[in-house]
Amino acid sequence: MGKHKSISYEEELDRLKKEQKRRKELFKANETAEEKRLRRLAKKEAKLQRMKEKLGVGDLGYTDTNNPFGDSHLTESFVWEKKFESEGIKGEFESRKRQKEKEEEMRIELEKVKKRRQEREAEKQAREDEMQLIQREKEAALFSGWTKQEDEFHLHQARLRSSIRIRDGRAKPIDLLAAYINPIEDDLEIQMHEPYAALVGLSIDDLEDVIEDIKIYMTIDDAKNKEFWEDITIVVKDELQKLIKKRNEDSTSSRRDVINSSVQHDVQNIFHGKTYAQLCALQNQIKQKINAGGSIDIGYWESLLNQLKGVMAKTRLKERHQNFLKKKLNELKMESTAVGVDSHPNQSKVEDKDVLETNESKKSEQHSNLEDPSKPENPDEEKIVEENDVEEGFEKAEIQRLSAAELRQKAIELYNGYDYEPTLVPFNEIDEDKWVDPTGDLHKLMYLRGQVKAGSTVQEEEEADNMFNTEVLRGMNENEEAFNAPVALKTPSTYLWSDKYKPRKPRFFNRVHTGYEWNKYNQTHYDQDNPPPKVVQGYKFNIFYPDLIDKTITPEYTLTQCEDDEEFCILRFKAGPPYKDIAFKVVDREWECSNRHGFRCQFYNNIFQLYFHFKRYRYRR
Repeated sequence: MGKHKSISYEEELDRLKKEQKRRKELFKANETAEEKRLRRLAKKEAKLQRMKEKLGVGDLGYTDTNNPFGDSHLTESFVWEKKFESEGIKGEFESRKRQKEKEEEMRIELEKVKKRRQEREAEKQAREDEMQLIQREKEAALFSGWTKQEDEFHLHQARLRSSIRIRDGRAKPIDLLAAYINPIEDDLEIQMHEPYAALVGLSIDDLEDVIEDIKIYMTIDDAKNKEFWEDITIVVKDELQKLIKKRNEDSTSSRRDVINSSVQHDVQNIFHGKTYAQLCALQNQIKQKINAGGSIDIGYWESLLNQLKGVMAKTRLKERHQNFLKKKLNELKMESTAVGVDSHPNQSKVEDKDVLETNESKKSEQHSNLEDPSKPENPDEEKIVEENDVEEGFEKAEIQRLSAAELRQKAIELYNGYDYEPTLVPFNEIDEDKWVDPTGDLHKLMYLRGQVKAGSTVQEEEEADNMFNTEVLRGMNENEEAFNAPVALKTPSTYLWSDKYKPRKPRFFNRVHTGYEWNKYNQTHYDQDNPPPKVVQGYKFNIFYPDLIDKTITPEYTLTQCEDDEEFCILRFKAGPPYKDIAFKVVDREWECSNRHGFRCQFYNNIFQLYFHFKRYRYRR
């Protein structure tokens, strides 16, 4: 039975194949020419697709007409029959085996090429990311530099406004504080007083304005002054609270003080006379007492702690001020010793002591509104002031008791005691080498007077200095440098007009203009981050002749080739009496003598100006 079914299946399969073949032949016999052409093209396209997949180029999308290799037979298999014969490869099996090996090698090579392309793309992307990161870092650094410059500019403007208001006599408290901590000029008058002296007599509105101004300075000032501004802020707030409390004393809405007025005097005695270190230790003790708890008045100790903050800030400012005064006094002593002023050391010590005592007494009087008026600031200072007052009182009383004759005698004794005039020396004790001939001394005096007359007056010297300073204050840009190196000239030792005016060289202030030359070579080998070396591109000469005798004759200049160096030449300026010729060594290149390129040659307001730039040669085919 199974065998019968197997034969029936094979017969049925054979019958289906014959039927399919018959239908195919019938379709071919009845199809038109156009249908036949399309059928063959589709068959050929399917065959090509199979060959592409077999060769490994199907995924790349290459065809015979579209490929980067320019091969019109890319999808066809090339068989080198002559080579196969020379290598002894015969038969279809060996040729197919060899073809498969080559196809496998080609597939492996294509994979390697694809992998290398992906690696190159990844490296390129990594380089681009790195360049973007570097660019962002450069922009961030540049932005931070701009921010710092902007802060410095605002701080400079604030200090300048303060100095102008102080100079005009309309200074605000914040101006005095800013001038104290960082003065533009060495203003000892402001620095001799404690900084919180500027707060005396201010109203509530004024103190609130000072707090707002201090906030602005804390944002733009240096970090080294942060401690000063914090202490001043605490002192101002403490004074503001005192004024508000005083204003609300008569108000019914004011609450009862934590510290009774009778105890307030004892609290001030606790803080009085202590240094900043002692106040810090006292603060720690109060904090420990509050943290420990127990049966204590927390409100009292917290109020005491708040008052202690203001006292600590004021004490630290006071100690800083005293250190500054000591430093300034030492500097003045060193300066006086250097110039030989301090000829009486004992007397200078007494004077220094008097100055310090006077300053301390003045400060205690000025700050009476900030401190407790019932107690002096320092017991030692009070003792010194009282002793000085007693001594002055005794001296005045003694002088009043003396008569006119006694006063005259006392003045003579003081006069003789301090040696106001040299004592008479006998003639035979004088050294002969120190004798002075009256006639020779008179000739010497007349000669010195003649030298003074031949020279310029004070007003002429001031005018010359003003011209020179005006040119100096103009400043220089980033491409200019000072050029003030004259060259020695071979001139005669005497002049025809030397008997009337003293020969001298004129004053000058010159600049050299430098920059980059972006020629083809520099554009190839350099960029903006790595620029080429700077070269000289021009000069600006300003020669001052304020005392010229004949001002109708314009000064002249001449160029002379250097004997020792062909790349340089000597630029010589000649004006006439009483000025000598002056020369400079400059680069020997052709000048741009056009006003459009900045050329200037003029003699105006006793200043001879010569500005020029060198010509730039451009390559042209």
